[in-house]
Amino acid sequence: MNQIDSGTINYRDEIVRKLIHLCSLSIPIIYYFIPQKDAVIILGILTFIALILDLGRHYLPSVGKIFHSLFGFLLRKHEVDTRKKNLNGATYVLLSALICVIIFPKIFFITAFSILIVSDSLAALIGRKFGRHKFLRKSLEGTLAFFISASIVVLFTPKIEGLASEYFIGIFAAFIGAIIENVSFGIADDNLSIPISIGFTMWGLYLLFFPELQFILPNVPR
Repeated sequence: MNQIDSGTINYRDEIVRKLIHLCSLSIPIIYYFIPQKDAVIILGILTFIALILDLGRHYLPSVGKIFHSLFGFLLRKHEVDTRKKNLNGATYVLLSALICVIIFPKIFFITAFSILIVSDSLAALIGRKFGRHKFLRKSLEGTLAFFISASIVVLFTPKIEGLASEYFIGIFAAFIGAIIENVSFGIADDNLSIPISIGFTMWGLYLLFFPELQFILPNVPR
């Protein structure tokens, strides 16, 4: 049977792309040790540079030539569409990190973004290599890889009080993230949709299970 998650670049280049993607784990790790305002400044500068380069490759032929000679083999079909002029995945990662750092308390960001980096990578690699059963818009195997790895990530990310219910919240949010990763395919960039959906799911469930935190959650260490 043909693989369901076939991708638009060859599998070897997909591995390289995901190894680069994994380097983005440095974002939640560094953010753990620095204040929100410092993270916003750093991510704001990096995102601005990425946007300039990404847009430049579409509108400035000289920039585009250099960019594609270096990174063209890693770009998906929709990222090289000269008509739509889409941003590439790396730019979306930085843009997503900036938005989520501004919106969410630190513990939500670290969990949501760590899941994005680890589980999105594994879902793509497992789905492309072993995806045989269609589930929603992608493969069951890839979606399971996302959920299982995301649940493991939840075990190691910070909690407010370390209660069992906090782990339940994280795992449920991981499930939501797995579904969003699947159904976002071809609709929205999952570098944005995954952490935002996980972050808001966690926030809503914390307020449901811990209503006493409704006034302090926005000020949980940033």
